[in-house]
Amino acid sequence: MELHFNAAVLEALLKNRSYKELRDALAELNEVDIAEFLETLPPEEAVLAFRTLPKGPAAEVFAELEPETQQHIVTAATDAELAAILEDLFVDDAVDFLEDMPASVVKRILKNATPETRGLINQFLHYPPDSAGSIMTAEFTDLHPDMTVGEALSHIRRTGEDRETVYTCYVVGPRRRLLGVVTVRSLLLAKDELLVRDLMEPDVISVPTTADQEEAVRLLGRYNFLSLPVVDGEGRLVGIVTVDDAVDVLEQEATEDFEKMAAMTPSERPYLKTGVFELAKHRILWLLVLMISGMLTGGILGHYEAAFAALPMLVTFIPMLTDTGGNAGSQSSTLIIRGLAVNELSLRDLPKVLWKELRVSLLVGVVLSAVNFVRLALTYPGNELIALTVAITMLFTVMLAKTIGGALPLLAKALHMDPAIMASPLITTIVDAASLVIYFSVAQALLPI
Repeated sequence: MELHFNAAVLEALLKNRSYKELRDALAELNEVDIAEFLETLPPEEAVLAFRTLPKGPAAEVFAELEPETQQHIVTAATDAELAAILEDLFVDDAVDFLEDMPASVVKRILKNATPETRGLINQFLHYPPDSAGSIMTAEFTDLHPDMTVGEALSHIRRTGEDRETVYTCYVVGPRRRLLGVVTVRSLLLAKDELLVRDLMEPDVISVPTTADQEEAVRLLGRYNFLSLPVVDGEGRLVGIVTVDDAVDVLEQEATEDFEKMAAMTPSERPYLKTGVFELAKHRILWLLVLMISGMLTGGILGHYEAAFAALPMLVTFIPMLTDTGGNAGSQSSTLIIRGLAVNELSLRDLPKVLWKELRVSLLVGVVLSAVNFVRLALTYPGNELIALTVAITMLFTVMLAKTIGGALPLLAKALHMDPAIMASPLITTIVDAASLVIYFSVAQALLPI
């Protein structure tokens, strides 16, 4: 981990128990940098350093810490310290923190929360995992349509300190129904006597609490919003999803996709803080599946054993054919998975994808086949038929691999599966088996075996 401050100086202050100097030194750092510093310390020292922080920054630093460090701090904190941290945390940060804590810790935390905070947290915890409701925050700036601009600005000044963002304000009517949206910029540039209803944009883009969190992130990115309103089934404003929430979701979803594409069960814990047995558990299931499916390749080789005996040279080219096919399929699947992730592609694009991949694979296959034919003809004079067999197999293998690599992620999406599952390991296994069947079928047709 690259630190943007002198950690050795801070550690020396902590070791010498110079807590006032440490507090002053930490006060000059960003909350993210302070959290990074605490993560480098042993748990007991991290708790000591955290306790030197003033009340306000302490909550912001706490939100940036890893769950393990948070748990150490909560265990060591007094009820009063715990209540202070919880009250200063934004609700979405508090919910994220509680979701990673053991039941005994959650019980103690909720016991020390105010009834209002406890009610909000319990409400958020009941939203489905990975939904917009589970990542939203309840600290937003709301205005009434009959407020004047002057009244609205005064309201923002009074309440803005406790809001996660004040740049975008939401206009609500009776029973907190979402009526419109207005920016602080519009309010600042307008005359004080104008009404908020005259400045607000009534066509508000929002998401329901049950919408997938990726849908909320997609809308934030598509419209370049700083925040996105979240409404319940009756159109009442219950929270907002902010850009920082979106960044966290993007990182989480990208990590999950990378792990699935590498044939691993996703894990939410950092690599260095994940135990050996847990890492093995996440990897072994898919490795077992791929190993068993790989037996298909061995069965195909056994079926064509007579061809090996008649012409042993055929075995030499199997690794090249299977590797090229797997790589070709992975190229296509990676592009399609990325297109699905950013909503550039959907199931209705399947015919277009197949047609495009077919043409691309034809061009790529012809070039690879020609290069292989020339190389094998020069390397093995007098074995032009073998070179032709390898070249033809290469062409059809690349075409098949790219077509499969383009189609499988889309089909997975149609079956409500994660397209990332249909990535390199699985496609390679399928293409390996198919390329061997093509290879020996062509060999039997062209060679005396």
